[in-house]
Amino acid sequence: MRLILLLVIIYGLTMALPGPELMDFGSFMASGQAAGQGLDPYGIYPLTFRVELPGFNSWNPNLNPPPSLPLFHLLSRLEPAFAFRLWWAISAVCYCAAVALLARRGWLAVLWAFALAGFWDSLVLGQIYLPLVLATVAAWCLLERDRVWSAGLLIGLVVAVKPNFTVWPALLLMAGHYRPVMAAMVSAALLAGFAVLLYGPQVYGQWLALVLNDANRAVFLTNASLSGLAQRLGVPSLGTLSSLGLLAWLAWWAWRRRLPVLQASALGLVGAVLASPIAWVHYTLFLLPIFFAFPATPLLVLSAALLVVPVPLVLHLLEAPWWLQASLGSVYGWAVVLCLLALRPLPKTEVAAACKDGAR
Repeated sequence: MRLILLLVIIYGLTMALPGPELMDFGSFMASGQAAGQGLDPYGIYPLTFRVELPGFNSWNPNLNPPPSLPLFHLLSRLEPAFAFRLWWAISAVCYCAAVALLARRGWLAVLWAFALAGFWDSLVLGQIYLPLVLATVAAWCLLERDRVWSAGLLIGLVVAVKPNFTVWPALLLMAGHYRPVMAAMVSAALLAGFAVLLYGPQVYGQWLALVLNDANRAVFLTNASLSGLAQRLGVPSLGTLSSLGLLAWLAWWAWRRRLPVLQASALGLVGAVLASPIAWVHYTLFLLPIFFAFPATPLLVLSAALLVVPVPLVLHLLEAPWWLQASLGSVYGWAVVLCLLALRPLPKTEVAAACKDGAR
């Protein structure tokens, strides 16, 4: 097993080393430049990345909400190739720090974390997920130590930049954990207000206009949400219904059982990924604390194994028949479903024991 993970890590590194193309990072640079010039940061510009793969051709503009714009604005002042390499290094360091915070189950779990498909693809594309993964892991560790206000501030940061993770504080609220939710609301509101102060209130309208017209990419194979699975099965309406049903069930269960803070957090993170219209494989990295803190049941181990499958192998199925795309091509989505099933409703005593073991 260790040898397999090492080979996957070596393969990922060879694929992820910075090259001449800016990929998604180019879209972020273009967005930052536009914001600095008073233009629409959610438009198409020379640096905007265009995805051209067999069976899929689409512009890939910046889809991150306005609180991300100050970062992109700052980076856009640098030479693009240098900025990409700098961000690559920052992202790698953030991920190493996140894994170090969780590294309490031995080297096999650490090797697995560095073999994850979402990690290497984030580096390939120059994406912004890895600092947010560090914020998520840090918030989880703070919740373990009952430092709920500090944890809430970090949760608010994650929500401000990735609003689909609002499911996390929502479940904490339903479970009766009010203090981290209050802190999260404050930090998210401050970040949103700062973006409006810098770029004007119209910037949220520009972002929403782009997001609401971006449904066509949900079928892309690295989308791990229920909506992606449903679209590949040819029943897109089932994705919406199942997402709403899942959120309603999670909210009811959190309220009914008054779930412990870490179980509510685990279900909130998984629910956020599954119920999102689009949740790329990179979103699965936010589930890291679950795999380190909860018992390694067969379902969780199988989920962990599927999340290691390299992205290029999955993308080879872009032109495959629908049934193959909905099965082998949807390994990331099925992995998240398995993770949810592994978090079956546990007795509170069992949850407490699992989290205590994980904290050692």
